[in-house]
Amino acid sequence: MVDLEVARVERRFTDGISIGVLTRLFDRDLVDEVLVRTGAVQQRSRLLPARVVVYYVLALCLFFDDSYEEVMRKLVNGLRFLGSWVDEWRVPTASAISQARTRLGAAPLRELFFQVARPMAGPGHAGAWFREWRVMAIDGVVLDVPDTPGNVEEFGKSGSGISRSPFPQIRLVGLGECATHAIVAAAFDSWSVGERELSRQLLAEVEPDMLILADRGFYSYDLWREFAETGAALVWRIADAINLPVLEWLPDGSHRSELVPKKMKAQFKAGKLKSIPDEARIPVRVVEYMVDNRGGSTETIRLVTSILDHHDAAAGELAARYQQRWEFELTLDEVETHQMSHNRLLRSRTPELVRQEIWALLLTHYAIRDFMREAADDIGEDADRMSFIRSIRVIRRQVLNQAGFSPSATQRSDTRNP
Repeated sequence: MVDLEVARVERRFTDGISIGVLTRLFDRDLVDEVLVRTGAVQQRSRLLPARVVVYYVLALCLFFDDSYEEVMRKLVNGLRFLGSWVDEWRVPTASAISQARTRLGAAPLRELFFQVARPMAGPGHAGAWFREWRVMAIDGVVLDVPDTPGNVEEFGKSGSGISRSPFPQIRLVGLGECATHAIVAAAFDSWSVGERELSRQLLAEVEPDMLILADRGFYSYDLWREFAETGAALVWRIADAINLPVLEWLPDGSHRSELVPKKMKAQFKAGKLKSIPDEARIPVRVVEYMVDNRGGSTETIRLVTSILDHHDAAAGELAARYQQRWEFELTLDEVETHQMSHNRLLRSRTPELVRQEIWALLLTHYAIRDFMREAADDIGEDADRMSFIRSIRVIRRQVLNQAGFSPSATQRSDTRNP
């Protein structure tokens, strides 16, 4: 049996620091494993051990409008009064916190996201599945970062002259589960790097049982082929200007067509190419339908899909599924509008800390959405009917009272240096 007095003496104050109910996803053992894997374990004891800094960076994304010191005060609220720690501990200065974040870097947060982020919806989850496919979407958002020399050099400002953006900007593209709003993969870079290029970095996370939705800005022949080669089903919007010949009309109103490389098509029209090779032709189905916009106008939506048999997915069903893409736009809005401060500006002043902060934002959003999914499952409710803002408030209150929600590993004696 563990001597409780000995265990109490051996525990450091920082061993109790966590992020409330979110710690169930980011427990101490997992964080330590990630720190070892990324080479971020410190060789000597510090006021801010690496594990604490990981939790702190996540807390920054829960309390976005608060100062560095105030977030730390909230993170350790109540712990010092429990009498379970022998070491004296003081709230570090903003400078010390910034130095600790710099020592940690972005790699541990990125690895933690890679370890944790997975589709959440189980069988029977409302709106999560279409036939045998899990409904997913890719989309992007542009985020502003502080106007510092390092950020400007690394990320640049969009536009020019009077239309130049006031802040450096980052473009982020994510892969998300529409029904749960869970972002399961992400890539980001300077605003000048396009969505298509970034989306290629998501290919490793695409599974054959997924149905991937995408807006017309993502389509290119090469990108379509790369995503199709994953085995996933695709339903993408495509620009009206792209010629899609009618090869066969189908009973559901869709028609068979094919995609060919733009350059090859131009060479064929110019007589420089006798014929387009069969291996370059990608068979698709085309679905077109009209939608009513505000103000009484109408718009034609044109979709291409890799699901060639209309019995597997009728035109009307695909049109209905494509509307779920808006769920992922709402997901990105949750990150940009409700997690970030009212001015939608990240707080990190160096490129490496910007990257660290973005991974922390994605991790925190994922944990909030997992909390919402579990709460919805417990009461038999659809997670989409739950308020994201209310959920953040609940989690913030749990962090403020987090002494009872410490990482599970701190419940036993542990003589390792943190």
